[in-house]
Amino acid sequence: MCCFSGPVDRVADTSIFARSVENGRQLLVYSMTIATKQDVAMILPLPVPANPPDDAVRFIDLKEYPGFFHDLKLGFPEPVSRSNGFLGIKSAAPERAEPLQVVQVGNFEASFVPTIKDFGRLDARFRLPDQTWDALPAYQGYGFAVFKLKKDASTVHPMAFEFPRAEPKKVFFPTVHIHDGKVHERATFDHALYCQKREADKTSLPEWRESALPALRFMKIEKTQGIIDGGLHCYLRKIRGDQKNQDTLA
Repeated sequence: MCCFSGPVDRVADTSIFARSVENGRQLLVYSMTIATKQDVAMILPLPVPANPPDDAVRFIDLKEYPGFFHDLKLGFPEPVSRSNGFLGIKSAAPERAEPLQVVQVGNFEASFVPTIKDFGRLDARFRLPDQTWDALPAYQGYGFAVFKLKKDASTVHPMAFEFPRAEPKKVFFPTVHIHDGKVHERATFDHALYCQKREADKTSLPEWRESALPALRFMKIEKTQGIIDGGLHCYLRKIRGDQKNQDTLA
């Protein structure tokens, strides 16, 4: 799921990469283009274990590799899919006095919000109200990666991080659509999802297309900071049209 702390005029060119790593953790890279008239935050709910610490998420700076998804597409002939959506968010009253850590990650300020109640520890401009999540019981146990975007941002470099998972056997893609604070049963999808899996695990990807070559043939591996395994092939799945509105697992 992706949502914003205020109104945005346009979101497009959404691409997501995911890969499992050791100790039940997962790497996730998210990229898009955005048009907004004010500073907003992008909020990604994450299926983390219960009661994660404030430092459970490790943010990765990909400022020096803005072409991450451009290169990733070289393994496949089709263009990256597009998606649209926005969510207007209000402020919520703080639950704790201690503020959450803010990390400078390239052109972003990023924070990890361990639970819904911890939004009160975040900058007031970028909080999610409790009532938004009352209608989303499936996300009550989630944590949240928050990236603060500037109003003059257009094409932003990929946002990347590593997080612990409650379900370590599946890779997670935040694909639920939220519009006007509501999640509808069905939504129009146009997403490009990428992942890597070991040879023994790729049988779980029947709807995914495999790259013809291993990643080291089309990615600048040294710039990925360990996100991409150069020896593995990549997989692509495009989700388009009217679909059940839900996150994606692989």
